[in-house]
Formats: sequence, structure tokens, C-alpha cells
Amino acid sequence: MSLHPTLQPYADAWTHSIESISELVGPLAEGEWNRRTPCPGWSVRDVVSHVIGLDCEMLGDPRPIHTLPRDLFHVTNDHQRYMEMQVDVRRHHTAPEMTSELEYVIIRRNRQQRNETRDPGTKVRGPLGAEITLEEAMRTHAFNVWVHEQDLRAALGRPGNLDSPGAQVARDVLLGMLPQVIADVAAAPRSSAIVFDVHGPIEFLRTIRVDIQGRGTLETAPALGPAATLTLDWETFVRLACGRVAPEAVVDRLKTEGDPELTAAILRNFTLTQ
Repeated sequence: MSLHPTLQPYADAWTHSIESISELVGPLAEGEWNRRTPCPGWSVRDVVSHVIGLDCEMLGDPRPIHTLPRDLFHVTNDHQRYMEMQVDVRRHHTAPEMTSELEYVIIRRNRQQRNETRDPGTKVRGPLGAEITLEEAMRTHAFNVWVHEQDLRAALGRPGNLDSPGAQVARDVLLGMLPQVIADVAAAPRSSAIVFDVHGPIEFLRTIRVDIQGRGTLETAPALGPAATLTLDWETFVRLACGRVAPEAVVDRLKTEGDPELTAAILRNFTLTQ
């Protein structure tokens, strides 16, 4: 038995991103670990700590017993408190400690994936104790690690891998979140269509249709006379969707057509991830 074919793309995406992260941070001087990243409230050290923590969770390691400080302004809900635990417990770790732990976790996770024989539908423990499928866990994990690779690249001035296996997974994950956000959060009109025209290293043209009941669906077919069209590059799409930049900061990198109130509502609520 070996890794199920459905899971292989997620394992490959994780491997590519985690090895890229290791290459990025391996040569860093101590002070460079304190550089600010686009991820709110987190430094390079914090992002790497989070990635290590995510992989420890995938390994089933016990969570750290740790009390968070009260002055973490970026921590405002239970999900963020859950994620911050693995980060704050490593805030005083040195560069060698960080790289050593990262390398050890990579070795353990590679071994875990080589020996993984479970079905994609197997139920596993997710964040905050939620029960999710193994496929969902691996897909979300590959997505998260790629996004944090991009956080590190932005902080260190080392752009790249915008078309990597992790980027392909990220495209599918983010597109999967769009219908609910457009229909429910941005409150697009019923019986309307909103088009996203994304270019760059990853290109796609997708339509979100909102039916008469107000439900959103994702379609590959182009829409005639859409209520709104948003044209932007892939990197800007990711930065907006992951809450790394405000819409007003990238107005020169996107073009909107159609109902101005609707496009404003979409952009205002475009952060798809927590």
C-alpha cells in the first residue's frame, strides 16, 4: 500500500513548499528572523513557528501547554488563539533552534507521508478538535504552507513559486470559498453573475452565479452581461483573498466593471481565509 492517488498532489505541494521555506530561512542571520511579514502580527520567526506547529498537528503531537500574553492585538477570536499557541511558545527561540526544529519536523512528516495508507475519507482531528477527512486536512495543510511560504518571500524580498504545486492547490481552495462569500457575505443580487478574470503565473476565468434562492455556485462558463467583473493578477488575488493587503492598497492592480456598489462590497469582504 502507498499514498492514495487523490492525496498525492497535496503531499507533493506540501513537500515543494516546505523545502522552499527551509531553503529561504536556513541562511538567515538572527536579526532577519524578526522581519515583519504580511501576515498580521507575525514576524518571519512567527510564520515559521506556525508552519512547524501545523506539521506537529498533522503528526498528532500533543499541543503545547502555554498561556498567551494578554497584549497580542492581532489575536481576537478562538481560532486565532488556537493558532497563536504554537507561535508564542517559540517566540524566544534562536535561529539555530528554529532551523533545527523545522528540519526535524520535515524528516518526520516525510516519513509519515511515505507510510500513509489510509483512505482519503478517513476522519481525522482538525483545528479546534473538528472532525474532518484526511483529504481535507492534507489539502488545507498544503494550501496553508504555500501561503506562508509567500508571506516569507514577501518579508525577505525573495518572490517566486507563484505557479508551484502549492499555488495550484491554493487556486482550487480559494475558488471553492468564493461562492459563499459572494452570495452570503457580499450579498450579491439573486439571479446575478460575477466574473473573476485572473491573469499571471496562474490564469483562470470563473463565474460565480447566484440563483433565485440566493445560493452561489462556481462555473467555468463565461457569463453574458455579468453584474460585475473583477480583473486582476494572480498575486493580487491571493493577497486580497488571504487578507494580506487592503483593496485600496492595490487599486492600481485591479480593474472592476459593473455595479460599483456590488464590486465595492465584494472587495470589502474578499478576505476568504481566517
